[in-house]
Amino acid sequence: MFVYNFRDMRKFILLLVLFLGAGFIYVSLGEIQSSVQTIRQGNFWFVLLAILIQGGWFLVCGLTYLSLYRVLGVDGTVAELSLMSAAANFVNVVAPSAGMGGIVVFISRARRSGHSTGKVTIANMLFIFLDYVAFLCVLTVGLIVLSRRNDLHPTEIAASAVMFAIATALGLLLYLGSQSGVALGNALAWMAHLVNRVVGPILKHNYLSEARAHKFATEMAADLQGLPEKSHSLLRPFLYALSNKTLMMLVLVASFLSFKVPFTAGTIIGGFAISYLFLIVSPTPSGIGIVEGIMPLALSSLRVPWSQAVIITLAYRGITFWLPLGVGAVAFRMLNRRK
Repeated sequence: MFVYNFRDMRKFILLLVLFLGAGFIYVSLGEIQSSVQTIRQGNFWFVLLAILIQGGWFLVCGLTYLSLYRVLGVDGTVAELSLMSAAANFVNVVAPSAGMGGIVVFISRARRSGHSTGKVTIANMLFIFLDYVAFLCVLTVGLIVLSRRNDLHPTEIAASAVMFAIATALGLLLYLGSQSGVALGNALAWMAHLVNRVVGPILKHNYLSEARAHKFATEMAADLQGLPEKSHSLLRPFLYALSNKTLMMLVLVASFLSFKVPFTAGTIIGGFAISYLFLIVSPTPSGIGIVEGIMPLALSSLRVPWSQAVIITLAYRGITFWLPLGVGAVAFRMLNRRK
């Protein structure tokens, strides 16, 4: 009976995620058509180059997870982890939850393989943290570029402060867990209490359990205790995360070349930094609708003509957002069809 119910629940979750994905694509159909039409107008070879670079992005994501798995003593392969990363990206878009929804894909796989779900959860948290730290390095350079061109506005500064606060909070939670399960439990319980105070009056009940927060912290702390001694081992996954951002900037370079738009290194770094910043802090999943409005403004402030900035934005988003979303949907379906 337990197996039967578990299988029914798996089918329900699969159908729910695919339904949300179909609804998301239907609502965004106009933007997909605009992106596809723009890509068709570009130089075929540079568009193909951008797609190949995006394929390398999937591979680097798999390598990042593999290096984190090895730090934590968990087995895995590049191919499987790249597939799971693509599926997790799809889940994060159609069911946004601050980048945490995709962890379910890894946890489900860990249970089938007999791996520690606690270590897999930590690997995902480290992946997100290192991704944020790598981006903060790029963002710092981007803000310097904007400042030197007198194009740095309070909006960018405020969004950067939010980004820094998110990365700091996540890093602090990981540090507390490596030092003390009690300290991490108290921090998570405090966060749960804060959320309950905000949404409790609306829902008429507590949204998060403070007791479960302490239990979860105790389980995580056991797997995090040896991490400080292996901190040097995080250098490789950090370099992979930095390479990930470099590949995304190369996609932007290929988009410029595809439409024969002149650019400089400062244009690429500044434009990417601002667009990716609002992708993270945006209230919409993966910045849909927000990035498409912010990125042309950022590029035009970097001396790119407005009409060309819009075209480049649509091409860039088509390759870095809509293409991975489609690949992620296929990957999610493949993982659920495997026994």
